This record gives sequence, C-alpha cells and structure tokens, in this order.
Amino acid sequence: MTVRKLYLGPLTDNRRWDSVDIRPDDVIVVTPPKCGTTWMQTIVALLFSGDPEVETELSVKMPWVDIRLREMPEVAERLAAMTTRRSMKSHTPMDGLPLHDRAHYICVFRHPLDAHFSYRKHVRNIPMSFFDSWYPEDDADGITFRRFLDGGAEGFDGDAMPLAHILRHYEAATALADRPNVSLFHYADMTRDLAGTFDRLAALLGISHPPHVLDRLVQTATFDNMKARAERFAPSGGKGFMKSDSGFFHSGTSGKWVGKLTDKELSAYDEIMNAHLSPKDRAWLEFGSQGHSPA
Repeated sequence: MTVRKLYLGPLTDNRRWDSVDIRPDDVIVVTPPKCGTTWMQTIVALLFSGDPEVETELSVKMPWVDIRLREMPEVAERLAAMTTRRSMKSHTPMDGLPLHDRAHYICVFRHPLDAHFSYRKHVRNIPMSFFDSWYPEDDADGITFRRFLDGGAEGFDGDAMPLAHILRHYEAATALADRPNVSLFHYADMTRDLAGTFDRLAALLGISHPPHVLDRLVQTATFDNMKARAERFAPSGGKGFMKSDSGFFHSGTSGKWVGKLTDKELSAYDEIMNAHLSPKDRAWLEFGSQGHSPA
C-alpha cells in the first residue's frame, strides 16, 4: 500500500480524503490554486450533463475535499448519496491523494508566474482571508514575490501557494503521468484551443455528445461567458463568499508578470526553475504544448 504524503495548512487537510469512498468513474480535478481549477471543473460538469444551462454549483456538487470550511462528515455523506457520476477537486499534490486504479485524475497547470499574480488578486477578493498580510495591494519592496520564491511546499506556505508548491504538484503529477487514468492539461492550451480541450477530455472520460451539443458546451465555457455570468460560475457564486464574483474571473490572460518584476526577481525565479526542471519540463510547465509535452 502506497503511503500518502501529509499536506496540512490552516485552510486545508488532505487527511479528509480518508472519508471519501472513491468510485471507478470518479473524476478528480487536481491543481495548484489559480491554474484553471474552476474552468476545468465547469468543463467536466458540462460534459457530464450535456446541458449548457446546467447549474454547476461546483462547491456543492463537485466539492473541494481538502478545505476545512465544511464539516467532512457532511461532505462525505453528500458524496456518498450521489447517484450520478461524481467529480471532486483538490489542491493537494498527487502524492497526497488516494490513487484509485480507475478513477480519472485531471491535473491542470499554468505558468507559475501567472498563477502567482492571479492568486494575489484572488486573495484580496476574499473577505477576511488567511493571507491578507502576505498579499498586500502594494508590493513595492518585493516581499510578496520573495515569499513566493522562498516559501516551502507544505503547511502554511503550501496554502499560500509558493513556487515550491507548484513544483511539487508538477513533480508528483508527472511521476504518475504514464498511468492511463492520470492526465495533464495546461491553461495555455485550454486558452488556445478550448474545443480541443473538450474533445480530449471527452475521449478520456468516455463521454460522447453530438457536434452541435458540444459546440454549445464549448461556448458556455468561454472565459467571457463565465465572467459575464459570474454568479453562476464562480465558486459559491451569489453567496457572498467573495467581494466580487466577477472579480474571480479577473482577466484569464497570460503574461500577468510582464513589467511587474525586476530583472533581479526574474533571475531568481529562473534560477529556481532551472534547478528543479529540465528545459523540456520547464517549457511545458510555463507554456503548455507550445513549449513541449512533459516527458
């Protein structure tokens, strides 16, 4: 039996997965924060239903199992009562999750610098965030970015999403990428070819819809549509979980760091990335298939 790594923080606890009875047709979306989690969950929900108007209600119907904000017995009971195909989400690296032989794990990544700047915006959009002091509006002295570079991959730092946590996610996912039920996707590829993302995911999950239905599902999952209907698509949308539901879908663009980091900061980032990743792996983690596919 494989021993799972322990990942604990003030917000998350991967031991909560011990209460979930994984089913063979489950779909588990596994990502570092702000790497396309909600987007991929929405695509899964649309493919499951075949209905562009389906009420996704991700936080309830496709719960974030790791988060401590809901009592785990209630989450486990709700999951156990589901009679249709299920999906869940996790921000825990793959080596901290229960690995079922047939359930499918969808691992989504994004350029680490884009994820970092998106996370800064996200934290400031949550009332009474754990990490307000870590992500001030003004980072003129660069402390926030140094924490991103220097933070560890576990515990409090893990919840605060430092670079080490993203790299740990990538290392754990690629170590299992030869399994037929572990698949890696990239935010940049989803942006460049959303229809292709739907096609690939549908094939992996054994789902088929007529072309005209699939076209409508793709249009529903475009960034502009999800932002325009943020109360429907944002996690816990319309419930006051965030200061602004539309703010959750801030821009959906890449290159957020351009012009915001000094040469010294970029050099420090490059040094860490080059120390941990091969050129091929770094190119994929940053740019997806236009870099190279992961080994």
